[in-house]
Amino acid sequence: MGLRISTNVPAINAQRQLSTQQKRSGHALAALSSGSRIVNAADDAAGLAISENIKGQTKGLSMARQNAFNAISLVQVSEGGLNEINNILIRLRELGVQAASDNIGDTERQFLNTEVKQLVDESNRIAKTTRFGSRTLLDGAGEELEFHVGPFADEDNVIKYNISADATTGALGIDGLNVEDKGAARDTLGQVDEALLKLGKMRADFGAVQSRLNTTVSNLDIQYENLSAANSRLRDADIAYESAELASSNILQQAAVSVMASANQTPASALRLLG
Repeated sequence: MGLRISTNVPAINAQRQLSTQQKRSGHALAALSSGSRIVNAADDAAGLAISENIKGQTKGLSMARQNAFNAISLVQVSEGGLNEINNILIRLRELGVQAASDNIGDTERQFLNTEVKQLVDESNRIAKTTRFGSRTLLDGAGEELEFHVGPFADEDNVIKYNISADATTGALGIDGLNVEDKGAARDTLGQVDEALLKLGKMRADFGAVQSRLNTTVSNLDIQYENLSAANSRLRDADIAYESAELASSNILQQAAVSVMASANQTPASALRLLG
């Protein structure tokens, strides 16, 4: 190639190589600082689209998991109220057995009857005041609840549950309990046993839906973990690779600058010919 001074082709080539290495260095720095392999959409357009969809799905899964936990809390509050009513029924049965025996007199039975009436009133109060937020749970309202436990909009992402539990004294058949005499005390035992059966059915119902919700949470955790791993493979920067890219681009930048300096000295050789 001839000796030219108007166009310094080697310097132009060195400038182009320097620009390329500067872009590599800038991209590596951006990836390392952000932790993301995809710094802009041009890096991987399809990967970015898939990653954003997965990101939206994982956010939905996270909130669905929270919904499931809140639903479990609602069931636990309900079951906790039933547990206290169950304890009251056990105590009422104990008082009934005590009052049915002639080793106590009528006066003592009146004392026991006073406790019975207080416990019955407390059982009814618990049933009417057990709430989750503003929603009553044990008064037989019969409201159907929908728990959204999935990231999408279709019905398969909803668990429906009808809170039909009615633990009021009227529903349990214990509102008229008394142990004023031996006959009433013995009748109390039968009424309390029936109430315990009804209460057991309610608790079993709450236990079943809680078991289902626990399974739902476990499934959501697995989905969240796997989708997060998939998104990481698409989106996260490989630190070892990006560090190597940065080191390589820095070395090549220095080489390009050195070559450019040498290339810029080439036209000076023409001056010696002119001299």
